[in-house]
Amino acid sequence: MSDTNRQRPATVADVARTAKVSKAQAARALGGYGAVSEPVRQKVLAAAEELNYRPNALARSMNTGRSQTIGVVIGDVENPFFGLATRGLSDTLRRRGYDVVLANTGERVDVEEDAVRVMLDKRVDGLVVSPASSAHVDHLVGALDSGRPMVFLDRSIPHLGVDSVEVDLRGLARQATAELIDAGHRRIGFLSAVDAPGGYTPDLELTNSSVAERLAGIVEACAAAGIDVDPPWIRLNLSTPEAIHAATREITSLQNAPTALIASDSMVGLEVLTTLRADAVRVPDDVSFLMFDDMPWSSLVDPPITVISQPAYDMGVLAAETLLTRLTSPGADPVRHTLAGRVVHRESVAPVPAAKPVDA
Repeated sequence: MSDTNRQRPATVADVARTAKVSKAQAARALGGYGAVSEPVRQKVLAAAEELNYRPNALARSMNTGRSQTIGVVIGDVENPFFGLATRGLSDTLRRRGYDVVLANTGERVDVEEDAVRVMLDKRVDGLVVSPASSAHVDHLVGALDSGRPMVFLDRSIPHLGVDSVEVDLRGLARQATAELIDAGHRRIGFLSAVDAPGGYTPDLELTNSSVAERLAGIVEACAAAGIDVDPPWIRLNLSTPEAIHAATREITSLQNAPTALIASDSMVGLEVLTTLRADAVRVPDDVSFLMFDDMPWSSLVDPPITVISQPAYDMGVLAAETLLTRLTSPGADPVRHTLAGRVVHRESVAPVPAAKPVDA
């Protein structure tokens, strides 16, 4: 055999010849469709292994109507939360024979639109999406209209009627804030990368549902305690480390500076802590601090950080299982799965420092 022939990928015809069966029988055995006897199937699979045969995914999808691929469109691949959730997704899908095509949007709707279009062009069997916005959804509606099942991860857009997998972030934020209030805090700040042109106002409607739920829980807990949230305590649009550093310095320099800070995720939280340490602001002696998401480093820094923990890996697993169920039961009513998170108490939260009395 020539070097050229040795380097050529094996084809279905090569497998059929080696197995001494017809090409049609080999194609059915390799593609998992149509009728084929068990002895023939075993001969074909043995020949495929001998020849290191790799299936043509496009040809398989044309024969079976399935590509055995799932498109996953997430907001920020650098965010450890999404890393864990994606691992749960891919582990579950791989065990069921599916490949994952991953796209990162950077929480930009235009990038998400392109990613969904590419996924549809690749003929994915279904989609798991963390929508960047609940206000711009035409591309998601188009995907649903194409017949592709979809599951939302960490986000929800109820009026679309799509299955979702979330955590009760509003309830957790309300609980954590109430505990800060019980510790004497009346000025509580919140920092997030979420896009909000114009910044925070009391009537702001965020289109990122997961951050909206976090902020709503904080505001509700304050309202229940008769506390008015001062807009300068809420800092949004912090999409770069430099923006987080500047906002942290601004918020801690206010005349009525918050005595406690909440970071909307671990990436924001790490930069806030970096700034506080650089400025010799002590946690929790000068300011209490907590954040969403329990990262491995959270318990290793000094002091260990109080966090709002989400079961990110389990969310990925459930999103994958929900999509697989939807593939076989397309007509079932949509389900909004809500998993339990928890507040993990450590040492970064303390009663209000005596040197910083709060207003009556």
